[in-house]
Amino acid sequence: MNGLFFVFSGLWAVTMLVLFVQAIRLSYRIEARSDGLRNRSGLPRYAAMPFTATNYKVARDPETQALRRRMLVFLALVAIGFVLMAGWLAMGGS
Repeated sequence: MNGLFFVFSGLWAVTMLVLFVQAIRLSYRIEARSDGLRNRSGLPRYAAMPFTATNYKVARDPETQALRRRMLVFLALVAIGFVLMAGWLAMGGS
């Protein structure tokens, strides 16, 4: 039973990472389409996920808003995944 826990935990971790990386990639795409968030310095910087998630300085065109909604779905799935894992562990999952 212990081996099953480790396999499940590993798959869960990989799934959460994939979903979060997809959300980051969408955040960068949203920033590129939004004048208020566009990186003009030429230097790399972190994704402005708090701004894109809260719709701050994000372009209002339908395509950008659709990207933002997809990003929010990915972030919600990550949050739900963590809550489910915490609940499973609280019930004595390991």
